[in-house]
Order: sequence, then C-alpha cells, then structure tokens
Amino acid sequence: MAPAPQGVREEPLLDCRSGPLSRLLFLAQAVFLLLPAARAGLCPAPCSCRIPLLDCSRRKLPAPSWRALSSPLPPDTASLDLSHNRLSNWNISLESQTLQEVKMNYNELTEIPYFGEPTSNITQLSLIHNLIPEINAEAFQFYPALENLDLSSNIISEIKTSSFPRMQLKYLNLSNNRITILEAGCFDNLSSSLLVVKLNRNRISMIPPKIFKLPHLQFLELKRNKIKVIEGLTFQGLDSLRSLKMQRNGISKLKDGAFFGLDNMEELELEHNNLTEVNKGWLYGLRMLQQLYVSQNAVERISPDAWEFCQRLSELDLSYNQLTRLDESAFVGLSLLEKLNLGDNRVTHIADGVFRFLSNLQTLNLRNNEISWAIEDASEAFAGLTSLTKLILQGNQIKSITKKAFIGLESLEHLDLNNNAIMSIQENAFSQTRLKELILNTSSLLCDCHLKWLLQWLVDNNFQHSVNVSCAHPEWLAGQSILNVDLKDFVCDDFLKPQIRMHPETTVALRGTNATLTCTAVSSSDSPTSTVWRKDSEILYDVDVENFVRYQQQAGEALEYTSVLHLFNVNFTDEGKYQCIVTNHFGSNYSLKAKLTVNEMPSFLKTPMDLTIRTGAMARLECAAEGHPAPQISWQKDGGTDFPAARERRMHVMPEDDVFFIANVKIEDMGIYSCMAQNRAGGLSANASLTVLGMCAALWVPALLGTFL
Repeated sequence: MAPAPQGVREEPLLDCRSGPLSRLLFLAQAVFLLLPAARAGLCPAPCSCRIPLLDCSRRKLPAPSWRALSSPLPPDTASLDLSHNRLSNWNISLESQTLQEVKMNYNELTEIPYFGEPTSNITQLSLIHNLIPEINAEAFQFYPALENLDLSSNIISEIKTSSFPRMQLKYLNLSNNRITILEAGCFDNLSSSLLVVKLNRNRISMIPPKIFKLPHLQFLELKRNKIKVIEGLTFQGLDSLRSLKMQRNGISKLKDGAFFGLDNMEELELEHNNLTEVNKGWLYGLRMLQQLYVSQNAVERISPDAWEFCQRLSELDLSYNQLTRLDESAFVGLSLLEKLNLGDNRVTHIADGVFRFLSNLQTLNLRNNEISWAIEDASEAFAGLTSLTKLILQGNQIKSITKKAFIGLESLEHLDLNNNAIMSIQENAFSQTRLKELILNTSSLLCDCHLKWLLQWLVDNNFQHSVNVSCAHPEWLAGQSILNVDLKDFVCDDFLKPQIRMHPETTVALRGTNATLTCTAVSSSDSPTSTVWRKDSEILYDVDVENFVRYQQQAGEALEYTSVLHLFNVNFTDEGKYQCIVTNHFGSNYSLKAKLTVNEMPSFLKTPMDLTIRTGAMARLECAAEGHPAPQISWQKDGGTDFPAARERRMHVMPEDDVFFIANVKIEDMGIYSCMAQNRAGGLSANASLTVLGMCAALWVPALLGTFL
C-alpha cells in the first residue's frame, strides 16, 4: 500500500484483500481520505490539516523544520495552532489571505511574534504561558485588526502609558503575570473598543483612581492580587461595566463611593477578602446591581441602611462570615431579592420579622448556624417569606420542631433539615407548606404517642424513601426505622422532654431596685438538665441565676427544676422580654416571654419661682422634669383646673419649651400655681405664687418704699 500524502494522517483501511468488491471499497476509502488534502492543498510537513485549522501543536521540532510554513498555507486556513513546541522566537513569514487566529501557547517566546503580511488580518492572538517580559507598542502596530489578545502566564511586570498603540482590541487577558504597576492612562489607547480585561493573579497592590477610562468595558477581573484598600471613585470611567470580580485580594477597606460611577454594574464578586461590614457607603451608586457575592470574608455587621442604593439585588451571598445576629433592619429595601445565602456564619439571633421585606425571596440558606430556637420556639422568624420555595436549615442543632415553626411559608417545596439530631416533631408541623422534597436524617427520635402521626404522613406524601429516620427512645425501639414501628408501640408512659409548669411573669420595677423572674419545669428523665435565660431572644451571660431541683411524685415520678433570675439595681437597659429555656438530652422547652418594665419616679429639672407682676404684663413660669417613662407636665391654679386666663384665651402652655405663659395679666390671675409631673411610677408637684399689682399699687408702692428709705 502506498504511503499517505505528506501531512495527511493515515487511517486504518478496510482489510479486504481480494475480490472486485474489496478493491472498490479500498479505492473509495482512499479517495475519501484524499479529498480534504485535494481541496486544501498539501499540508506543510510539520502539521496536520483539519480545515479551517492548521494544527502544528505538540511537534517540538528543530527550527529548520518550521521553514515548511513559509510556503503558501492551504487555502481557507483561518486558524494556526503552534502551541506546546518550545519555540523561543519566530521569524518566518507566512503566506495566507485567510488567516485570522494564531495560538502559540506554552512556548518560550520572549517577544510578540510577526508573521509577515497575514499579521494585519489576525483578529485573535493567544500567547499563553511564554516568557514575554513587556508589552511593546511597536510590535502591535502590525496588528491593526486584532480584537482578542491573551498574554496570560508571561512575565510582564508593568503596563505603561506607551504599552499599547491605538487599536480596536475588545478582549485583553493579562492574568498570571508579575504586574505591579498600572501607569495612569495605560489603557487609554484601547478606550474606543475594549470590552473585557482580565488582570487576575498579578501583584497589583493599588489601583490609581480613574485609571480605567474605558467607557465600553463590560467585564473587569482583578482576582488574586494584593489590593487592600479601594478608594472612592477608583472605577469612575467604566460607564458600561456589568461585572467586576475582585476575589482573594485581602481587601479590608472599601472607602465610601468605592464603586461610584458603575451605574450599569450587575455583578460584584468580593469573595475571600477581609471585609468586616456591609454598609451603604461602599455600595453607593450601585443602583443596577443584581448579584453581590461577599462570602468568605469577616463580615460581622450589616448596617441598618446598607441597601439604600442597591435595591435591585436578586442574589446575595454572605456565607462563611462572622455574622452573629440579624437585626430587624438587616434586609430593608431588598424586595426583589430571590436568593439569600447566610450559611456557615455564627448567627444566634434573628429578630422577629427580619425577613418580612423579602416577599420575593425563593431560596434561603441558613445552614450551619445556631438558630435552633427559631424552629423550636415557634417565633415569627420566617414571617413575610410568602414566595419561599427552598429553605436549608441543616446543621443548626435543632432538636424539636413545633407546629408553628413554618407558619407563613405557604410556597415552601424543598426543606433541608439534615444533621440536626431531631428528637420530636409536633403534628401538623408541615401542614402550612407545599412540601415536595424533605431531607431529614435523624436517629434521635423520641418515638412516643406524640410522634404516631409522622409514620402515616411520610407515607401519604411519598417521603418514606427520601428520609432516614429512626428511634432512639424508648430503649426497646432504639435503632428501628420509624417506618417499621407498629402504631400501637407509639405510647406515652412518661415525659422525658422538660415541660414548663411555671412561666416567668411580667414585672414592673423601679429603677435602682431588684427584680426576680422564676421559671419551673418538670421531667421524668434523670438526664442532666440545664436552664438558660434569654432577653429579647439573645442568651444572657454573666447573670445571677439560682437553680433548684427537687423530687416530686404528683402525677407520676418526676424531677422539678426551678430557675430564678436575679436582676440587681435594675436600669432602663434591663427592660425587655425575658424567657427561660430548659434543656436535657431529649430536647428543649421554652417558657412564655415575660416583659420587664423599669420605671423611674419623676424629678424636677426646673421648678417655677414666685412672681410679682403688674396688670397688663406677661407672666412666665418654667417647669421641667425627667423620669421613665417621660413624665407628663400639667398645671393647676389654687388646687384646681379653673384658669381665668384659659377662659379668655390668654394662657399658653408650651411643653417643648418647658414654659407656661399668661398674657395681659389681670388681678383674677393671682394665686398659687402648681406644676404636676406624672408618669407610671408616680408624681410630684412644685408650687409658685403669682402676685398681680393693680396700676395704683404699681405707682404708690415704690414711692412708699422710697419714703421709708
């Protein structure tokens, strides 16, 4: 068999060695293989042809072998691949009218290659992983049609103002170089066309303000640099930017207005940095932002008005941060948000109604936090999430689920409760939802009469194959899947989980006095039991608590646990709603919330003074008091509320100025005026006498006094 023409790969032929049919098949296959070469002309010796690609990659031939490319390239060759050849220079001119793309990746080039006349037609040039040390404007003068340039993984250290000539470049990749300096104006010659810039994995530590005067740029990547601080107006001039990626820089500070001017930006990625706060200062101007990714930072706080300037967000990722609480104002303004990821934080406090503004939210991820109470205490944590379809609560130390836990989640379809060691689930706990998928794995279930309903519910909703639930108690059912337990075996012979028998009571105390709150629970289990107190849904530490336990036999043998919270010298900061939580191996129970109100008796800041005045003048009496709650100020005259001046509309009371006026004073206004300060804690009064002199007295009294003197 004759060898294949040079440059055409040999393919196995049909092994038919005799007969007319075999010869016909052989000729047909040979013609088929030769058609591409006949159509394209012979391939240059070092390469293979798959028109429009001329593939010369991975040949690793000595320099003279490449001279074959100086002959005319096959017609219709649009792409030339010279990658992986250890080429250190290129001085061969090509002959081609159709060449548009050249790849010389993974070589040892130290300068931009020149290909002769075809260079002016090249639109895509890829020089990844070479040894090019600088960007030479003179070399790019020969590339007037170039639109896509990839110089990633070279040894370029700076981008100068003179690096690029004026050209119509649209895509520029300078990632994985050694760039430390961006000179002012370094991209100005590309401002009319550039759409994408990638500067990832460099050594940039500072971005000079307004360096990016690129009005058409849509995508900018600055990942894995050394940028620590971003000043205000840094990105001004990027009017069309849609996406900015700045992951893994170590950014610790975003100054106010850091992204101002990015009026059309839709996506901002800031993962793996050192940000500690989300506030409106650095979000100022991002009115079109739709995706914000701030995971893997050190965010501890979301300021109350953080989202004032970016209310179009549809996706927010705050996972893997250091959030411990979600205050009521945490998400105000995000009515368009669809996805919220708060997983892997340290959230212990969720304010009631914190999600009420998120009526459009569809996915909420709260995995690996510490919010068991949000499910166990039947609070209003999820109120307002009417569109939520997916809720992830895995790894939150949840032990029990109440029947009110998911109230308001009427659209919920997917619920993930994995890794929670759940022991009890109240009947109808999921009745408010539209669950289609339930992820639940627990081997800790307390299989008593209160759990009998769950077996049939799992079967009715076809969840028996997607959950892994087994009993831990009673001991004779331990390890059995709930699906294999007979209904008659779900019995209540005891009450292992603590039951609250006495709840703390609402209390009013005077400032400076002491207050106590008491909570009592019982359990038939002798497993270790603990009690903690919460104020406004946050656990109290460093408080004075006395705990007692006693054995009782009323209505069955049980242990009674009493916890007394002592509050000494109470102040206004002690006001709030208090609650005790009693926990043992079988779960927790939560008392009702008792409100503590701290009052303070009024005390005067200003008291009225005796006043002597002539008729027709204006009387002015001052009175002000403080207390908690703020006292109300009222006035009396001679022990009553009959004011002649009031009847004649000559009296003016101005509480905000602490002043009582009587205009055009008359003799009948004379008397004892009492200022009364009153609040819930009590009241007190201060008196002043008003003496009114007639016109005659006003004349003779001074004269008489002068005679005696």
